[in-house]
Amino acid sequence: MAITEDAPPGAERAPARPSVQQAGGERPEKHPERPHGEQPHPHHDRHSGTQDGHSGTHGSRSCTHDSRSCTHDSRSGSQDSRSGSQGQQSGPDGKRLSSPLVLTLVLLLAVLAQSRIRGALGTPLMQSWMTVFVAVTVQALPFLVLGVLLSAAIAVFVPASFFARALPRHPALAVPVAGVAGAVLPGCECASVPVAGALVRRGVTPAAALAFLLSAPAINPIVLTATAVAFPGRPEMVLARFLASLLVACTMGWLWQRVGRTDWLRPPAHGAHEGATKGEAFWSSVRHDIMHAGGFLVLGAMAAATLKAATPAAWLRTAADNPLFSILALAVLAVLLSICSEADAFVAASLTQFSLTAKLVFLVVGPMIDLKLFAMQAGTFGRGFALRFAPATFVLAVAGGVLTGAVLL
Repeated sequence: MAITEDAPPGAERAPARPSVQQAGGERPEKHPERPHGEQPHPHHDRHSGTQDGHSGTHGSRSCTHDSRSCTHDSRSGSQDSRSGSQGQQSGPDGKRLSSPLVLTLVLLLAVLAQSRIRGALGTPLMQSWMTVFVAVTVQALPFLVLGVLLSAAIAVFVPASFFARALPRHPALAVPVAGVAGAVLPGCECASVPVAGALVRRGVTPAAALAFLLSAPAINPIVLTATAVAFPGRPEMVLARFLASLLVACTMGWLWQRVGRTDWLRPPAHGAHEGATKGEAFWSSVRHDIMHAGGFLVLGAMAAATLKAATPAAWLRTAADNPLFSILALAVLAVLLSICSEADAFVAASLTQFSLTAKLVFLVVGPMIDLKLFAMQAGTFGRGFALRFAPATFVLAVAGGVLTGAVLL
């Protein structure tokens, strides 16, 4: 852009050099001619030059903006072409089935095949299956809801510093106190893992936190009441579950205090509901536990109904007649079913072919180690911890159930 110097008043203005556009053949823009004899005003010329300079700058910026717009348009065009190609790929031949569409198709098929479905459900096998499934679910659901509400209230409204002040400083004494504290503070295994993580994060010795982790979902009042309801007239079953679970929890705590290493345990960096209000954290915990525990309850009820109705009676008698096989079978079944501790007693009571000792092992193993607990422990304390802690807990739970059952049952 050519730079012009302001001429003094009365001096003639030197003709401006032709610009690049003029050299290219374009004619310069003519300014309006002044009347004959009118002298040019110096301030007017100065302001005109300044305005022309600003106009030139604005024009260059406009050109730059236009070039950017062109570039943006070209990119938009390329994106449009890509989206168009994707749209062509997901055309009529590439449509994906959405959830509402799948649900609509399933309901339509159910309506079309309702006569066959009604006939299948009317068979004696399905009648027996549905009876066991509904009985287990209806009996366990109130205890499940109550346990979830209480565990969420404890996890949210009871500060973690309360446990640190209540436990003895000596680790060997803190382990049994933490184990007995699980009987006072009800909560399912879904809530015991984050509570134990909060205890470790607040400075509680890991041995005591792990003892609470194992005992809280197994010996709390809700679980023991559900066990008494599921086994009427069998108070020894309630006592055996309490003693066996407390024994295993304390033994695992002392074992960790003896051979555990700090590099095996990865303390959680923050709580699950930090940053939210107490009301939001409470209802979030309730929704989470209801969805998870309720789903596992349904799966457990379905498995119990299948074992009761579909499995041949001769097979169940053969498995139940072998004490060692029956104990191992129900221990593995407790790990696979992953039933919430408030509801597992009703599933165990429905397995009438098995001995009380095998059922006790089922009740001791389930709240301490199952598939969902393994995943939660690995996510909270690290995979290395879960790979060492879970097998040891399984072995001690089976041994504790067998020893307690041999004495009390």
